[in-house]
Formats: sequence, C-alpha cells, structure tokens
Amino acid sequence: MTLQPRTFLLAAVCAAFLGTAFAAPDARIAALAAKEKPALLETLKELVSIESGSRDIEGLEKISDLIAAKLKALGGEVELIDPSAEAYRMEDTPEKIGRVVRATFKGTGTKKIMLIAHMDTVYTIGMLNKQPFRIDGDKAYGLGIADDKQGVAVITHLVSMLQALKFKDYGTLTVLINGDEEISSPGSRALLTKLGGEHDAVLSFEGASIKDDKLSLATAGIASVTLNVAGKASHAGSAPELGVNALYELSHQILQMRDLSDPASGLKMNWTISKSGTNRNVIPASATAGADVRVLKVADYDRIEQQVNERVKKQLVPEAKVELKFERRRPPLEATDASRALAKHAQAIYKDELGRPLGADDKAAGGGTDAAFASLKTKAPVIERFGLQGFGAHSADAEYVLIDSIEPRLYLGVRMVMDIASGKTTVR
Repeated sequence: MTLQPRTFLLAAVCAAFLGTAFAAPDARIAALAAKEKPALLETLKELVSIESGSRDIEGLEKISDLIAAKLKALGGEVELIDPSAEAYRMEDTPEKIGRVVRATFKGTGTKKIMLIAHMDTVYTIGMLNKQPFRIDGDKAYGLGIADDKQGVAVITHLVSMLQALKFKDYGTLTVLINGDEEISSPGSRALLTKLGGEHDAVLSFEGASIKDDKLSLATAGIASVTLNVAGKASHAGSAPELGVNALYELSHQILQMRDLSDPASGLKMNWTISKSGTNRNVIPASATAGADVRVLKVADYDRIEQQVNERVKKQLVPEAKVELKFERRRPPLEATDASRALAKHAQAIYKDELGRPLGADDKAAGGGTDAAFASLKTKAPVIERFGLQGFGAHSADAEYVLIDSIEPRLYLGVRMVMDIASGKTTVR
C-alpha cells in the first residue's frame, strides 16, 4: 500500500488522541519521503536486476556506472576508483577488485558527513534468471536487496530529498559505495578508513532486522588463522619411518591452540576446517587447517596474533615445516560516547516525530561491517544500520526488504543529515 504524504501527520494526531507525547513530523520531509517511495522501489528493481557478485567484474562495472550516473544527475562530483593496486591481499582476494563510487556534494556549511553502503553481493552469475525482482505484499524480493542494494537506494533517494529541500547547510556530503564488502573489503578498506577520519559523522546503510528495528553501534571484528604444514610422503605400511607426518604436526598445533578463546573479553578462536593427505596408505606430506577469530576490541587483535605466533613455535615433529598466517579481515566497530549520543538523537526523531521505537545496540552482534573501517582513525560517531528493515541476506531464496520501512528510514536519514549539518546534535 502506498502511503500518502499526510500519513505521518495522521500518526501524530492519533498519538495525541491516545495521550502519547509525540511531536508532528516535518511535513515537507514526510511528503518527500512518500513521493520518493515508488521511485526508490524502481531504483531497487534496477539495482537488483544487475548481477554484481564480489568477483563479477563485468557486473560490478555495470552497476557502478548506474550508481555513478544517478549521483552525478543529483549534482555530485563523481569518481570511479579502481582499488585493485593498493588492496590488502588476503588468501581469497581476487586480482581485480570492483570499483568504488565516490560522490562529493559541496555545501555552504562546515560539517562533513559521509554515507556508505555496498553494491556487491554473495551470489553467483546466473542466479538472477531464477529469482528476479518481485513485490509480494509489503515485501520486495531480490538477490542482494537487503544486503545491501537497499542501502544504495536509500542513500540515493535521501540525497534526492535533500536536493528537493534545497538543503546545503553541510560543508561536504560524501557518498561512498564499494564493490568488495562481501570479500572483506580488501580494496576499499584504506579509503574507508582515510575518509572516516576526515568526516564529522559516518552513517552506514546496512539494513535493519525485521524483528528488531534498531541501529548498531558495535559489531565484532573478524580474523582468520591458516596453518599450512609441509612434511614428507612415504609408504604408510612398509616405510612410515621415512616420512614426515604432516597430519601429526597439524593435530598438535590445533590442540595446543584450542584454549585461546577468552569469553570474558568476547575473544573467540575456533578451529573450523582441516585437510590432509591424499591416500590412506601414504604418510601425509601436507596438511592445512583454518580457524575463525572474533574480537570486540581492536586491541584484542594484537593479543591473539601474538599468542598464536608464540604457540606455533612449539612443534611435535621437528622435521615438519609449519607456516602460520593471521589475517585481519575486519576490525570491530566499537561503541563510543559520540556514537551513543548521536544514536540517542536518532531515537528521539523516530519516537517524537514518527511515533516509532528505535533501538541502538551498543553490544557487538552479527557480522562485520565497513563502518568499522571508517571508525578506525576517528573519534567522530560512526553508526550502522540506517537502511531498510529486511531479512534473508545470503539466503539465495528468501531475501527481502519491508516496503513499509522506506518512508520512516528516508525521513530519519534526511533529518539526521540536516541536524548534523546544522549543529543541532553534537558529533565531536
């Protein structure tokens, strides 16, 4: 059902009748949010109809061209940045990485605000044919629609609303859309960190849950440990003593690193995959294993990396060659007083003007986020989940966003930019 511009005003009247303390929303912004709703759905259809897996360079170029054109049409100074050459190289980092779209809007004020989202998905080429964009009741379905093409669409139409309002009280409004988030942002992480340190506030537009309409002030950091052991093959029956058993050494290493988790600090390290040998009757010449690491504080990365590097020195099979690689795939997003204060302002807007509850979780939960890179070198607030409510990210067959969350989220995003730019909320 398409909501009319007077919807928010009607909600205010109802709240007043029920005795709820509720200020009327800004009628101009409410009207524009209603007007942008069908246009945003059309943008979602355009974005979802382009396959853009993190390793699909052709698809990423196509979708980045579309996003760049939309932001340029809104008056932004747009750059298409190839981050491949300066990428942080992990074991699964592709040689070529999708482009970053950076759009800059110059205003008349002093505050610098950055809005971020990502265009890449986890899905492979060809899946779109079986699962095209569709609307069913209050749900809009599509591959990558919740994670995170809705974020791209919300930012685009938020900027459109600001232009319609002729609002330019910010100093700089930066939009950054990357194409490598689902592979731990190897190319865009340095730019996200650099720009995060240059802005007064960063709003990230990953989606909110259908169950808990809330912002995120903290997320876990993600790292990985890879162990590679090289031994020597030999016949397991007639000459096992001539071999160097890589599996024995791998097993020893895993066992001596099994107790590095620290529940009190939220640090988790769990061995999750392993592989060795080629045949039952051959002493294995190679073995490998991988561990998943989660941290809640950046400082815990240093601690766990030091611990694994110290433990690995103690070998069971001296002749084996052991190689350990520790990769910091994502830092944690840590809640700060600045982000808590800005989140409270967002909650007040949602409650007082829209009559809706809005959570602001400062306990780490869920997967990693690009907002964490943006927060590494700044004391300014960085807040996640300004996007639409959705469900089914990475599910391949049930990903959707709630259409009824479009207007309130557009309203909130516009109000936040306006209040930050106008100094109505403290950001430093």
